[in-house]
Amino acid sequence: MKNFMFILAKEIRSYFNSPVAFVVATIFAVLTGYQFYVIFAKFSQLSFEVQTNPTMASQYGALNVTEMVIRPFFNVVAVVMLIMLPMLTMRAFAEEWKAGTMELLLTFPVRDEEAIMGKFAGCMAIFSLMLFLSLPSVGLVGYFGNPEWEVVITGYMGLFLMGGAFISMGLFMSSITENQVIAAALSFAALLILYMVGYTAGLVGETTGKVLEYLSIMFHFEKFAKGVLDTSDIIYYLIFTAIFLFLSMRSLESKRWRG
Repeated sequence: MKNFMFILAKEIRSYFNSPVAFVVATIFAVLTGYQFYVIFAKFSQLSFEVQTNPTMASQYGALNVTEMVIRPFFNVVAVVMLIMLPMLTMRAFAEEWKAGTMELLLTFPVRDEEAIMGKFAGCMAIFSLMLFLSLPSVGLVGYFGNPEWEVVITGYMGLFLMGGAFISMGLFMSSITENQVIAAALSFAALLILYMVGYTAGLVGETTGKVLEYLSIMFHFEKFAKGVLDTSDIIYYLIFTAIFLFLSMRSLESKRWRG
């Protein structure tokens, strides 16, 4: 536990001693904030038109702020995470391999799992801060409207679990290369494939389609965004995270043995 806390503190310091955490968090906040403004402005405009136009009122009925603002906003946050988290994780191991500090770390009495989990926890801490920056947007909806708060809670739970999966993938990619750009590109490509694979499910047979849907990262997030907690979706993200953390440990172990 002492080694884990040492690496965790070291990771957080390294992020804030460089512009990485500030740049990634700022871009995340700007992108999600702008998209929230677009979604909320469209909803506000539609609400005004419905109130003043009886024809539209009969067509749209009562507008649901959860369905028209909260859920689309969560989907936007998920897409921005897919873009930004590879930039957060690309330096985790690649920078240390290139700088030669990883060899020094491996000479310390630190187990591979402590090194991996310390870096994973450090990335999760920065990611949690990024998610925190999106809370004012949801708070604004709560101030002007009446969203279903259970959907907000489950939505953030889904984003947190998905973020853990993204970060575990990014750590693995960073552990197999010394180039940060390559690590980020590999992470983004792999996550993009897992994001898009669900859209091809309807183009293949039923059995293959179900397999592709299960592999899709966004498919498992949809229920969270609807306010539904399904243990199969939680297990999917936990297993996904565990697999890539395990692969990162094996990658680190292989480099340790090769010297």
